[in-house]
Amino acid sequence: MKLVCSIAPVLVNISRGVHGSVAARRIRAEMCKELKTKVLRLLPPTSNGPTVHRDETDGAEILSCTVKALKEGHIVAVPTDTIYGLACLAQNSDAVRKTYDTKGRNGQKPLAICVGEIQDIYKYCKVKVKKELLGDLLPGPVTLVFERSEELNTDLNPFTSLVGVRIPDHPFMRQLCQMCGEPLALTSANISSQTSTVEVHEFQELWPKLAVVVDGGPIGDQSRLGSTVVDLSVLGKYRIIRPGCALSSTVDVLKHKYGLSEHSGEE
Repeated sequence: MKLVCSIAPVLVNISRGVHGSVAARRIRAEMCKELKTKVLRLLPPTSNGPTVHRDETDGAEILSCTVKALKEGHIVAVPTDTIYGLACLAQNSDAVRKTYDTKGRNGQKPLAICVGEIQDIYKYCKVKVKKELLGDLLPGPVTLVFERSEELNTDLNPFTSLVGVRIPDHPFMRQLCQMCGEPLALTSANISSQTSTVEVHEFQELWPKLAVVVDGGPIGDQSRLGSTVVDLSVLGKYRIIRPGCALSSTVDVLKHKYGLSEHSGEE
């Protein structure tokens, strides 16, 4: 894929101080030219009226560009509802390996998958909870861990029979998964063991290894905690793997609404 810088003026919101200044954009544009990386800016949807039609067209073009990069086996950076992530096609073994190499991630640490709809979870996971429970937690800042199905790439997390699955509450990510027609492997956009990122400039050192960087602006709550990760692979029970940013609300759903009991993982 021939990657050329594509920071179009209509995609750039210049209202965010230094990050959005003319000088900052010029620096990013020059960096982009040198790195052959596309940096594409999503304009946020307006809350006080309809979105300008031009923005919708640009959003579709960004989706198309990102899907093309993924289908060609590249790694992309994307905004989610919690932090920025690195994504590739989960069924592409070479892309999965490149994702580990890109951030220097320990090969024994799993990658989650990301899908667009709840129904997609059943294809790649063996679900032991009610569909209504999934609907109460997803889309949202939660990663649900299930036993993996035979449909999932055996080269993805070959050291475990489990897999975490996400449906971020982010329209771009959901559309991206739907357009790809297969799950994305998803991990945080940072050098392994470093702080999670909530703005694209925070992981500029990774840009040379990426085909596309989708700039969705600063991530909402800025907590950097990432999603709450919960193991639901044991019937009738749950286990919190990572508290994340939605622990209280997640436990409330699991324990009080659906009557699941907590287990330690040692049973």
